[in-house]
Amino acid sequence: MELQANKAPFREIPGGWQAGSSKSITFIVTKDCQLACKYCYLVGKNTSERMSFDVARSATDYILSMEKDPLFAFESVIWDFIGGEPFLEIDLIDKICDYIKCELFRLNHHWFNSYRFSFSTNGINYASEKVQKFIKKNLDHLSIGITIDGTKEKHDLNRIYKRQDNEQEHGSYDDVVKNIPLWLSQFPDGGTKVTISSNDIPFIKESVLHLYGLGIHDVSINCVFENVWKDGDDQLLEKQLIELADTIIDNELYKDFACSFFSETIGKPLDPENDNNNWCGAGKMLAIDAAGNFYPCTRFAQYSLRNKCARIIGNITEGINRNKVRPFLCLTRTDQSRLECIECDVASGCAWCQGENYDSADSDTIFQRSTAICKMHKARVRANNYYWNRLYFKENNK
Repeated sequence: MELQANKAPFREIPGGWQAGSSKSITFIVTKDCQLACKYCYLVGKNTSERMSFDVARSATDYILSMEKDPLFAFESVIWDFIGGEPFLEIDLIDKICDYIKCELFRLNHHWFNSYRFSFSTNGINYASEKVQKFIKKNLDHLSIGITIDGTKEKHDLNRIYKRQDNEQEHGSYDDVVKNIPLWLSQFPDGGTKVTISSNDIPFIKESVLHLYGLGIHDVSINCVFENVWKDGDDQLLEKQLIELADTIIDNELYKDFACSFFSETIGKPLDPENDNNNWCGAGKMLAIDAAGNFYPCTRFAQYSLRNKCARIIGNITEGINRNKVRPFLCLTRTDQSRLECIECDVASGCAWCQGENYDSADSDTIFQRSTAICKMHKARVRANNYYWNRLYFKENNK
């Protein structure tokens, strides 16, 4: 069933900038952060590993020298800066970005004027003078997302400050939410990423609605990939999403707001021959750490791994080792999934993280898919079907 032509459309989560045609290059500028988020996959954060400008410059020089190489022959580029908290190193980032811009111009590189500097920040020092100066200088080529998890109760449940000595646990909501109006004035279409773990499922509905109330129109939300889920979590998730669906539809919020938990593309069977792409972009991306090592994704750096050793695919001196990156480029859905996943009636939209697959596998393979979120995906599909059935019925019976 399709919406009638004269009916109001619904808002959808937009795709990323130049999705599918951009190379993603990530600088791990620091492993430090003001926060100690309880669900953070970065288990090895520290204050000592900070990227130097010389490492960043050498990485940039190598990458730009590979313009014709198939690994870098993308129409556009996203220069991503992460931590820890990237804006703790705003002086370094500013210097790196200036160097990148100058080199793109000097080399007449095809990425000149077809690039983005991308950040996901905890938002704590967003309004600082140095950060704002950087934003104003690069505004036309910036993508910045501030992570705010929803209501104060949900946000402060997980996104807490690092504690010193006997200091009591305290959340970061108040220090983040005050910067949201400034951020939205500079990035009106800015979206946020909400993370769901077992203990905060009961706050999903009110948190999404709270973010809408703050003026954030696009809320991307996902369950953590790690195996943290308890018996009954899937039923709780489904209940929260159905209640959220009712509120969105009853108040026609779908016209102006979107939540990634509701998508028309999920919950369908997949054809193993024609729908056999790897979900994750590991290997097509490139991450660089403070030591100048290359990784297929930040999730393969040591500070992201609980159980396994880092998977290094090269460095700024020797370049990329193609034998080490080749397995990532060969990954498909079928060669890493169980038969039950391949034949699953609701397989579409069931995501995975390649780094988590590797970290939780029985061996050092990257070809063993983790299924920790299976029941959570199925709960999402059930709620998603409810949402779209109600929405279509409402819109076609006005």
